[in-house]
Amino acid sequence: MKRAVRWPLLSVGLASVVTAVTVAVTVAPSWATPPSGLTNVALARGTNTSHGTIPLQFGTDVAMAQITVDPGGSSGWHSHPGGAIVVVQQGSITVHQSAGSQCQTTTYSAGQAFIERPGEVDDVTNAGTVPYVLFVTFPRVPQGNSPRTDQPDPGTCPGL
Repeated sequence: MKRAVRWPLLSVGLASVVTAVTVAVTVAPSWATPPSGLTNVALARGTNTSHGTIPLQFGTDVAMAQITVDPGGSSGWHSHPGGAIVVVQQGSITVHQSAGSQCQTTTYSAGQAFIERPGEVDDVTNAGTVPYVLFVTFPRVPQGNSPRTDQPDPGTCPGL
């Protein structure tokens, strides 16, 4: 008797898991906030095969990009699986970071650099009059995956 009841319950449970995964894959990306006025030029990408002293995970990719955002544009809310090392080459940027229930805002200008930690959720805007140009290195990118993960607006920075 137990075996006759167990199979239908197992089938219903498996169907529920498949449905949840399908919804997560198809609906979740629609919650993301897309960039506007942004151009991303991939400069280089390679897989780490060394055992150097910088803490990179063997087998992950390191990607580099030149990112340009027009005045009034933004990166959209996003994160990076392995973090990012950012150099501002031209213009100035305002980084809006979601930190718990707070919005932390920092401005960087040409010649400055900063680091985004892995998984840190932020939106980078251009309130200036010229395009900003960034050179970004993305360490520890899972092979074949994007160095950027679009994120939904966390609601911590009203007006963005």
